Amino acid sequence: MPNTPTDDRTTPVTTVSAPGGADAHDLTGLDARIRGRTLHPGDDGFEDACSGWLLTVEHRPAVVVLAADADDVATAVRYAARTGRPVAVQSTGHGKSVPADGAVFIATGGLRELSVDPDAATARIGAGLRWSEVITAAAGHGLAPLCGSSGEVGVMGFLTGGGLPLAARTYGFAADRVRSLDVVTADGLLRTVSPDREPDLFWAVRGGKSNFGVVVAAEIELLPLRTVHGGELYYPGEDPVHTARLLRSYFAWAREQPEEMSSSVTLVRFPDVPQLPEAFRGRSMVQVRTLCVGDEEPGARLVAPLRALGPEKDTCAAMPYPSVTGIYQDPRHPVSAHLRSALLRDLDDDAAAELASFIDPARADGPFPGIQLRHLGGALDRPPGRPHPVGTRGAAYLLWMRLPAPPGQAGAAREAADEVLDRLRPWDTGAMLPGFLFDHDSAPERVRRAYSEEDHRRLAALKARYDPAQLFRVNHNIPPATS
Repeated sequence: MPNTPTDDRTTPVTTVSAPGGADAHDLTGLDARIRGRTLHPGDDGFEDACSGWLLTVEHRPAVVVLAADADDVATAVRYAARTGRPVAVQSTGHGKSVPADGAVFIATGGLRELSVDPDAATARIGAGLRWSEVITAAAGHGLAPLCGSSGEVGVMGFLTGGGLPLAARTYGFAADRVRSLDVVTADGLLRTVSPDREPDLFWAVRGGKSNFGVVVAAEIELLPLRTVHGGELYYPGEDPVHTARLLRSYFAWAREQPEEMSSSVTLVRFPDVPQLPEAFRGRSMVQVRTLCVGDEEPGARLVAPLRALGPEKDTCAAMPYPSVTGIYQDPRHPVSAHLRSALLRDLDDDAAAELASFIDPARADGPFPGIQLRHLGGALDRPPGRPHPVGTRGAAYLLWMRLPAPPGQAGAAREAADEVLDRLRPWDTGAMLPGFLFDHDSAPERVRRAYSEEDHRRLAALKARYDPAQLFRVNHNIPPATS
C-alpha cells in the first residue's frame, strides 16, 4: 500500500547509499533494499516482466524492480538518480513508447490497493490495477468509473494520459474526475497532489504521462451509472460507393447527437483466417459503436437512424455498465501492431470517399487496415472543473489506427499508416492527444503537438522544476525548459 503522506505534503524515504561502496553502478546493491523483487538480465521472469500488451517495443533494462509498495518505488527512483540511470515505469504495457535500455525498470503491478467509498462516490486505486477490476468493485455499489474501451488497460497510464472515456461526450476526460494522486518524484519523495496540494504538479501529471514521476495511487470520483444503452452495428464494406454513403450518413447523424450519445465508426478489412467467424473472413466491414447514457428508450430512439441503414449485425441494447468494455472487443492478449493517431476536423463527402477507399477489396494485399474515428465534442469542448493540459482543441474526431505488424511486416504497417495520414491531411488539425501517442510519436517535436503552446511551455517549466536531470525520459518526453 502507498504510504500516507505527512502534513508537510511529502513523505521522505530513506536515502539509498551507493551500493557496493565506491561502485555506484553495482546493480546487485539494490536487491536488499527492495521489499518486492529485483530481476536482472538472465533471471527467470526477467523477459516476462519487461514485456507487455504491445509487443512492437522491446525493453532491455539494467534491472527490473517488481515493486511491492510505494517505498520500493521511491527506493528504485533514488537508486536510479544516484547511479545516473533513467527510470522506466510500466503496469500493463499498453502504453509502451520507447525502449527502456539500461534503465531502472519499475513494474507497478504489485500495487493493488482498491477501496470504494459509496457515500462519497469515490475509489482509491493502486497503480497495479486494471479498469476491469475497478469497474467490478464500483458496480457492487451502483457506481462506475470513467473507463476507456478496454478493461485490460492500466488505470494510471490511462489517467496520466488524460483518459478518453467511452462516455467522453457526456462527461469529458477521465482526468477531470481525479481528486488526488500519490506520486514519487525524481527526488525520491512521495507526494500527494490535488487541487489544494501542489496544484501545479497535480495539473501536470494528469496529461503529462510519466514525465513528472511514478504515480502509485489515485483517488477518483465515481458516477451513479448502473446501466447504459450501447453496442455495435456491422455494415458490409466491400463496395466503396456504398461504404462512402454509409460514412456520409454516419457523419450527418453524429452532428445531430446530444451529449448523452458517444460513438465511433471503424473501417476494417478482415484477413481470411480460420480464427475469425466465417461471416467476417476476408471481408471489408464498417462498424459503428454507440454508448448512450440514460434509459433504454432514448438510446434506442437515437440509434434508430443507424438501424435504418441496414446493418448485418446489431447488438445495441440496454446493458449493465460493467459490460461496456465489451463493446469494442479490444484484444485481451499481447499484440504486434503499429499504432497511430491524429485529431481531425469535421469530415465531409470527400473525406468519406477517401476513407472508403482504404478497405476497398480491389486494393492490393497488405496490412489489413483498422481505421477508427471516435466522435468528439460535447463535454470535451468545455473547460474541465479541475484543469489539466489535455484537450481536443475543438477537433470533431480522433483518428486511431491499429495495424497488424508481425515480425518482418512492421515497415509495411508504417507505410500503410503514413498513406492514411497523408491522404487525410486536409482534415488533420495538426494536434494530438497525449493518451494516444505511441512509439512513432515519441520524438519531442511530435509530443509538442499533444499540447497547446501555452500548456507545453508550462509543462516544460514544471519539468525543469521537478525533474531537471531528465530522470523520467523513457517516455514521450517533455524536455525541461532552459533559461
